[in-house]
Order: sequence, then C-alpha cells, then structure tokens
Amino acid sequence: MNAPLIPVKFARANSSALAARLRKELDAEVLFDRASRGRYSTDASIYQVEPIGIVLPRSEEAARTAIAIAAEEGVPLLPRGAGSSQCGQAVGAALVIDHTKYLNRILEVEGERWHFGPLDDPSGPPAYRGFVAKLKALYQREKDEIEARFPKVLRKVAGYNLDHLGPPHANAAHLLVGSEGTLAYSERLHLKLSRIPPRRALGVCHCPKFYTAMDLTRHIVKLGPSAVELVDRTMIGLARDIAAFRSTVDAFIRGEPDAILLVEFAGEDDQLPRLKQLVQLIADLGLPGSVVEVSDAKQQRDIWEIRKAGLNIMMSMKGDGKPVSFIEDCAVPLEHLAEYTDRLTRVFEKHGTRGTWYAHASVGTLHVRPILDMRRDGAAKMRAIAEEACAMVKQYKGAYSGEHGDGLVRSEWIAPFFGPRLTAALGEIKSWLDPRGLMNPGKIVEPSKMDDASLFRYRPGYRTETPPSVLDWSEWGGFDKAVEMCNNNGHCRKFDAGTMCPSYRATRDEVHLTRGRANTLRLALSGQLGADGDQAVKEALDLCVSCKGCKRECPTGVDMARMKIEFLAHYKTRHAHSARDRAIAFLPRYAPMAARLAPLANLASRWSQRAIGFADRPLPRWRRDYFRDTGVAEGDVVLFVDTFNRYFEPENARAAKTVLEAAGHRVEIPAGICCGRTYLSVGMADRAKREAEHLLETLGPAVARGAPIIGLEPSCLYALRDELPALVPGAAALAKNTVHFAEWIAKRPGKLALREANEEVLLHGHCHEKAFDAMGAVQRALALVPGLKVSTVETSCCGMAGSFGYEAEHAEVSIRMAEMTLLPAIRNAPNAMLVADGTSCRHQILDGIGRKPLHIARVLEAALSAPRAAS
Repeated sequence: MNAPLIPVKFARANSSALAARLRKELDAEVLFDRASRGRYSTDASIYQVEPIGIVLPRSEEAARTAIAIAAEEGVPLLPRGAGSSQCGQAVGAALVIDHTKYLNRILEVEGERWHFGPLDDPSGPPAYRGFVAKLKALYQREKDEIEARFPKVLRKVAGYNLDHLGPPHANAAHLLVGSEGTLAYSERLHLKLSRIPPRRALGVCHCPKFYTAMDLTRHIVKLGPSAVELVDRTMIGLARDIAAFRSTVDAFIRGEPDAILLVEFAGEDDQLPRLKQLVQLIADLGLPGSVVEVSDAKQQRDIWEIRKAGLNIMMSMKGDGKPVSFIEDCAVPLEHLAEYTDRLTRVFEKHGTRGTWYAHASVGTLHVRPILDMRRDGAAKMRAIAEEACAMVKQYKGAYSGEHGDGLVRSEWIAPFFGPRLTAALGEIKSWLDPRGLMNPGKIVEPSKMDDASLFRYRPGYRTETPPSVLDWSEWGGFDKAVEMCNNNGHCRKFDAGTMCPSYRATRDEVHLTRGRANTLRLALSGQLGADGDQAVKEALDLCVSCKGCKRECPTGVDMARMKIEFLAHYKTRHAHSARDRAIAFLPRYAPMAARLAPLANLASRWSQRAIGFADRPLPRWRRDYFRDTGVAEGDVVLFVDTFNRYFEPENARAAKTVLEAAGHRVEIPAGICCGRTYLSVGMADRAKREAEHLLETLGPAVARGAPIIGLEPSCLYALRDELPALVPGAAALAKNTVHFAEWIAKRPGKLALREANEEVLLHGHCHEKAFDAMGAVQRALALVPGLKVSTVETSCCGMAGSFGYEAEHAEVSIRMAEMTLLPAIRNAPNAMLVADGTSCRHQILDGIGRKPLHIARVLEAALSAPRAAS
C-alpha cells in the first residue's frame, strides 16, 4: 500500500567537499561558514536546526545545478523564502536554497517538467500521466475515509490536500499547495485573482467580555461582511506600547474592552448603509453605542496594519514567557467557537498560563498562543495543552492545522486526526515524488515529535554570557533578553514602506537584516559561534547605519542601533581605536580650534582623509564664521546648537534663533555642550557618559524651570531623548523636555507672520525623525508658510548616516542606498525647493545631485522676510 521512503543521511564531515563543489560549479553565493549557517537555522517558530549550507543562486542555471548536485550527493534540500514560517517549515539539516536575493522565479529545474493541473487533462509527459493515474486510484480507494476524516471547515491545511483530488476540484496542483517543499520545487505558479472591491466601510465592535465577542460572531456573519477579525485585550495593550501603532490604537479604541471585532464590508457600492445595519444589530443584541464607525480609507488601512501585525505584536511581550505557536491554527465550526474558546481558556488556566487571541473569527480560526517559558517547563505544558486541544478540536469536527501549516510543530498531529489509512496515503504520495526523502525531510511525513528538545532554539543547557552593560537594558531584563526579542518574523525584509532595514535593501543579504544581526548577536552571546563570535557580530553590524528604523518599525521592538552601541563599547575595549575612530569621536572637542583655523583645517582634512580611512569625497568644510551667539540668560526656551550646525552650517542656527524670536521667545543658547553621539558611534561609552554628565549639569537649571530644549539636528536631538536616559541616571527629565525645532514651531507658532510662497517643496525626512514620529510635525511646520506645496519622499536612509558614507569601505554602499529612492526622486523634481533637516542627508544630496537642501529653520526664516533662500 505504501512504498517505503529511503532514508538519507549526510555526514557533516562531507560538507567541506560539498561546499567546494558548489563554489566551483555554481554562479551563486555559497555560505558554509558557522555564522551564516546559524542565521539560517531559525525561522519564526520555536525551533533551531542548523543547515548543511546555504546557496543563493544568481541564475536559473545555478538553481538547476544546485538541485542536481544535491541529488547526486544525497543531500537533503530545503527551499526557503523569507524564512518567516511559524511552525518550523523553513529549518532543517539540509542544503538551503534561498532565491530571494537574485531570483524571482525559476524557469527550468533538474528532472521532468510537470504541469500540475486538472486531473482530467490528458496532456503531459508519460511519467506525469502515470502519476495522475496513481492519484486517481488513491482517491477512489480512500474517498470514503477522506469524506469521514477531512474536516468541513473553510480553513484546513494539514497534510496534503487529498480532498481536492475528487470533485468539485479534482486538481493535482492543489496537492502541492501547502506541501511545504516536501514534494516538489515549483517552477511557476498560475494564480486565480479576484478584483479588490473599491468601496469599504469598517466597524470596530467593542465587547466587554471575550465570550461576548465570540458569541456575536455567528450573528454578524449573517450580514455578509468581507471580514470579521478578533483582537483581544492583550494585543490592544501591546500595540499601544509600540510607537508605530500607538496613535492608531488611541484613535479607535474606546475605554477598556476585553476584545474588539473588526467588521469590514466591501463591494462596488457605498458600504455605509451596511455599516449602519451592523450598528443596529449590535444594539439589538444588547450593546448599543459599542461600534466605532470608520469610513476614512487611510484610517481603515492604519487599523488593518495593526491586525496584520498581530503575531509580531504578540511577540513583543517582554520576559522569558512568550506566546508560543503550536495550537494557534485550530479551526472549529462557527457555532462551536464561543464554547471552544471558553473551554480552551480553562485548559490554559489549569496549566498556569493564559492565551493571547486574535484573527479570523468569521471562519472559526482564532490564532491563540498560550504564554510559555520554553527555557524551563514550557515544553511539558505545550505537550499537555496540545493533547487536550487536539481532543477538543476532534470533538467539534474541526481542523487542528487551519492556516499556517504543519512543519515541525504540527506534523505529528496529522496521524491522530487522519488515522492510519490516510497517514499512510500521505507517505505513499511522498514516495512517488521524493523516493529518497530529500525534499525538506521531517515535515508532514515521518515527522519528529513537536517537543523534541534537541530541535528547540532554547534547548536544554542554553545559556548566555554577558559582561556588565554600558547601557540600561533593565526594561528587557538584560542585554541578552533584548537581543532575544527577535522572533525571526522577517518584518525587516520589507521594501514597500518605512525605513528599515536600509542596508538590507541595498545588499539583500540576510546578515544585514535586523533579524540577521539579532541572530548573530544571540548566537555569539550563547557561545554557539565559538571564538569567531566577536568577529561575526562585527561583520554583521558593519553596515548598520543606526537609522533607528527598527526601533519604531520592528513589531517586537529590537533596537539594533542601541545594540550596536553596546557591542562596540565592549569590542573596542579589546581592540584599539583607529585614527579614524578618534577623528570622529573627538570632533566636538577640536571643532572650536579647527573653525578658528578654518582654511588650514580644511586643507589638513583634505590631505589626511585617505590616510586615515575616509573615502575620496568632499568632507564638510569648517567655517570661520561659526555660530557664536549665546542668546539671553535664562530664556523661556533653550536652543541646543549641535556641533555640526554650529561649526559647519551656522546659517541654520541663526535662522532658528531668528524664527524663535519672531514667534515671541527669549532664546537661551548654551555653549560648549555636546550630545555625545560621536563618542557612542565608535564605542567610547565612557567619554560619552562624561559628555552627558556635563550636558546635564549645564542644562539642569533650564530643565528645572521647565524651559524646552529645542534641537536642530535630529541625530543629536534624539540622542538626548533616547540614548542619554539609557547611558546616565537622571536624564529622564531632560529627555522629556527635549523637542525638535519643527515639533515646537508646529504646536506653538506664536507671533509668526509668514509670507506666501507659491513653491513646490520636496521633503526628505531624517531617519530619526521617522523613528520618533516627527515627520508629521515637520510637515505641519512647513504648512505654516502659505502656498507651499509639500511632497514627502517615501524613502529609507539617505545612506550618509553620520560618518558612515565618508568611510572608504562604506562609500559605495552609501551611494547605493541613496540611489534606491532618494536621488531619483530629486532628479525628477528639478525645480522643487529641497528640505532636509539632517546634516548627513544634506551632504549626501549635495554630493549625489549637486543641490543642497535647506533646513526647515531656513525655510521659515526666508518666509519672514524674503521670497526664497537659495537651494
């Protein structure tokens, strides 16, 4: 009945010979080093399995050849995309082939090319027709068992789709959907697409009890909504703590509901009447006034972004206890949903935990994750909960694997649901297509146990060694715990919006993702990279431009910019600082003398820049007319003039003072203070602390009397708001009192009287302005000038990032970052006024385009008295 699979073992000792052959015969990147294998050993599940090696083919031929070599050598294969699978599908002791860097599709593969499609299609080579005949025979033999065993719910993906081998589908292609790379490599996918309805309306139903939300769902679906999605109290609270979601949550959540239901109506016509029907229905069911109506398209998108980020929001929970994915995919008929969730909640309570809930209430699939500590007793509780949940879902005739697949965590539960006959049938199909068991072994067919501790990311004996930290990581329980917040969800791989991760966008290398860097740090801290750990982390962090995009956009809150500071502080105690390090770090200290001797200093900079490791590109020029104004004593506002605007672009500081005075302020301007960022950027934490203590002492009186500290340079300003509190005790009050120039002017324009300026403006936001949600304030400040038509460039980092773009080894990738979006957008707007608040951004644009943008302070100053400042 079932042809046995031929087990294949590949000795690790053969890996060096395999790597040599792959490098010789492939046009591909071949990664067999310890750190790369470590980075590819995890996905978004609880598992960690080191691969044999990784191949990134540059061409179709390379992909074909890699598959052929693996077959010849008897090496298991694992196709991998984003590596974001939640069940362990994308990890295994195999040769990983990652197509995401160079290839969008594979056109040819090793063996016969088969087109999987309707079973009644007589075309195809003889071998394929023979395979189809076997499938038909298997279905006829097992159709009664399939009818009895397969659940009658919309969401079900366990095993292979045997029920689609018969009517009404009868399609062999459906067999490959959800097969997790265990049966074939897909050459090309033909998708059936549906038109997106143009009109939408959204109702946010607030429920005082979780059970109420579950019970309401069966009534709401009778209105025919396009979606009914659940978000529970835990997810609401966690989303509120994430900067990117906080304002949206505050805008649409009323009070403290136990759960909300997001009910969407979509169609060709106006959907507001259907939304009114929902409001009336919920009122009739005893909850009048509990629906927030959302008709604005942008606000709808913002709300759905929170729901889409549900898993990642859940994983932002701090501490060793995390929501663990293993029963989150169970689906039950809708009429049993309230009872099922209530019973499962009691199961969690019995085992001393609770669950986090969200997702597709309308189809009976709720993603629930009990909070478990997988370092301690989590595995035992996981097994016990899984057994009870399995029995419960079987009782309700539901599906144990509803959406996310089987992988390592759910494959063993196929047999209890499908029984011995259908489980054997799955193995039979596997043996027809993969007789040697090389395709992603251990998933779906012949699986391991879900609680096999040897496969865990945090397996028995896992521990970390962390020296005393230079920054405060107590919020996470330590530096290592902050690093471990990365759950590998892959959100940092995005290209369509936001800032992170700019170096990955330029290189497309896993090592340059926030995820890749966090994994490298975790592996090094836990000793899994051995003596190579230090160097591996340095290489992983080398292209990190400290944009802070991850601080805002990473759903689990991995702040790689801060982690880089921590690492460099330790690394540089073991490795001497270079001449270039010292030139960067001590710039605020030697700046006054360099400015006084500007012509000589500029000449010396030009002569020495290549010798100490700077690229052959123009460095910022010292100015003899540097900013010297100290303003008034004890002003009602304090203007923090940073080193860069003071000594390189004093016109920005003068403009800011002029605008603040025009708004009616008395402006105090302390001299001789620095945020310490230049020291932090090269790992001189002790020097940065001393600088911070001096700054706190100088600004202390102003903070005590409530005067705002207004900054011009985003990287310096947000160092006061972000790094300082983590660096020195007592900086919280200063951080709270610190404000961006644009933020202050946008809220308190005071007596400003600005002339009309009918001009197009192209605005580029500094990464830190984006990370700290200041772009809205910059746009509002520009809107104070009548007639300005402002367009904001949707871009990641400009690529300069302080000294990064000036460093010889980084200059090329710096320009590559700028050329991705920013510089092309500027070229397409030749007549627009350019605005950029970041010193680095202005110099990158000047070097790349030959046009220097204005700081927003200069735009406002020009509107006070003159038609326009030169761009």
